[in-house]
Amino acid sequence: MTRDKKSAKSPKKDKKAGKAKIPPLRLQYAALPWRRSGTHLEIMLLSSRETKRWIIPKGWPMSGRSGAAAAAIEALEEAGLLGVISGRPIGHYTYAKRFSAGVEEPCRVEVYDLRVTRQRETWLEKDQRDTQWFPAEEAISLVSDPELRDVIGRFILAMSL
Repeated sequence: MTRDKKSAKSPKKDKKAGKAKIPPLRLQYAALPWRRSGTHLEIMLLSSRETKRWIIPKGWPMSGRSGAAAAAIEALEEAGLLGVISGRPIGHYTYAKRFSAGVEEPCRVEVYDLRVTRQRETWLEKDQRDTQWFPAEEAISLVSDPELRDVIGRFILAMSL
């Protein structure tokens, strides 16, 4: 079997072409807030500021802070949550972050579980978002991002073992 030299491409060109076409993923950190109510697992979701979709607290890396610390700070600022954050991510998901002027960039979000011990009465973004506790199975159905639904589903499964 012979290959046509015109159709054969060098691996270097393929790699360069691939890198040029796919923008790098920007990194964010998120907290998956949870608590036990009796024997039931509950997850807190909050509304996004613009579209009012149900999401979890997330944000950009913070200088001098670990991913877990950044996720805990986002949970405090966006939902007034305090608790114990895991030291390692429980999963990740990707999504297209929409910036002003309609520009979108792909983001990878590393998710840390946050066992919530309390919610403050006031917090930075209280007037911009709604927060609500949901039974774990219901929380999955309310989140529109399929990859985030998968992360939550795997967390629920791990918590039930």
